[in-house]
Amino acid sequence: MVSVLFMQFSIIFTVCLIASNILETKQMVFGPLHLTGGLLVFPISYIINDVVCEVWGYRRASILIWTGFLTNFAFMMVACIADAIPGAPYWENEEGFHAIFGLTPRIALASFISFLVGSFVNAYVMSRMKINDHGKRFPLRAIMSTVWGEGADSLFFFPLAFYGVLPNHELPLMMISQLVLKTVYEIFVLPITIRVVNRVKVLEGEDVYDNGVSYNIFAIFKKEGLP
Repeated sequence: MVSVLFMQFSIIFTVCLIASNILETKQMVFGPLHLTGGLLVFPISYIINDVVCEVWGYRRASILIWTGFLTNFAFMMVACIADAIPGAPYWENEEGFHAIFGLTPRIALASFISFLVGSFVNAYVMSRMKINDHGKRFPLRAIMSTVWGEGADSLFFFPLAFYGVLPNHELPLMMISQLVLKTVYEIFVLPITIRVVNRVKVLEGEDVYDNGVSYNIFAIFKKEGLP
């Protein structure tokens, strides 16, 4: 049976993914930093990933990631269809709607690939470090999993989405800016994350160690991969 808490985390995770895709259309500059509005909510998905993997283990984290991916994919497909349908003659917001929901196939593909890669890297690092540390040093693995996960996400997303569109010298700056700020985000909320993890472990009576687990990201689609 799937717990109510796991369901609630899954809902928040999915909402953050969908919101981040919408907010990504907002481009911002703070001094030398080039950012997007998605930075406001996207790191929350990595924090939830950390909590789920720490409490319920890698398999549940895999379910979370694939659920978020498929839900986000469905949302973006519906949004693209709505964008392609001509608006009413009296409606004057066609251009604004297209600017938000009219993602090019290239941007959408880059977003989907980078999300899967980054999220599974994050969960893998959390899982392996928990085993190696015998459950100790949660703050360290929460931060390191974010560094590796967000790093992998940025490494795939920005070249796939913007190579040949933005000046090449801008790409490393954007990648580093996103990685640093998302990691700082993780560190800033770490005290809250620790309290949440400890509370959920008590409420659920769960503290899974992934000894012998398969790290095949498609395992949940097989009968033996289901929890």
